[in-house]
Amino acid sequence: MIAIIDYGMGNLRSVQKAFETVGHRAVVTRDPRAIADASHVVLPGVGAFADCMANLEQYGLVEPIWKTIASGKPFLGICLGLQLLFTESEEFGLHKGLGVLPGRVKKFPWGLAPDRVPVPGLREGQAPAEPEPVPRLKVPHMGWNGVTVTREAPPLRGIASGEHVYFVHSYYVEPQDQSVVATTTDYGLPFASSVWRDNIFACQFHPEKSQATGLRIVKNFGEWS
Repeated sequence: MIAIIDYGMGNLRSVQKAFETVGHRAVVTRDPRAIADASHVVLPGVGAFADCMANLEQYGLVEPIWKTIASGKPFLGICLGLQLLFTESEEFGLHKGLGVLPGRVKKFPWGLAPDRVPVPGLREGQAPAEPEPVPRLKVPHMGWNGVTVTREAPPLRGIASGEHVYFVHSYYVEPQDQSVVATTTDYGLPFASSVWRDNIFACQFHPEKSQATGLRIVKNFGEWS
């Protein structure tokens, strides 16, 4: 049985439905005993980092997460569930995370760039040209983007570099130990779109929204032992 941790935030039902679609039984729960009894545990997430950490603490879920990871059973973090695993986040101030993986959650450094910039290289006496438009990278990073597989984590079995998955996020993780990075994605800069260490796999994208590729990852995770 797969336990999807319910801390009052996140698209819990869509994650549960994705597991059911590929034939894995999954329950949404905040019961520490159910989490301890599960064969696999999922930490989904949508919302603000500090609010999610506060809810995990309020519902007494921090220790069950640490115990799950220490037990060696497969653990999946999705989107904010990836970010929460790290040491700290810069979202609306500096906030401590679960501290399972060393590193920081950082904001994409775009969104305030000027819409237009002067055209360089004017000849002497030439009238200034109308500035050329500059494409702006939108924050949040939302929609389909490709992954480059750097390490074939068990949930990535059968996933090739170049396959597209679905993202919705304004912040990305910067692991202190780059060896944990399993896939990268480019959005103005290459960032870690998933990580893998021992029994932990966590992804910035939403597999439950990523159609066939995402369902393959969900199925692989449910079969991981």
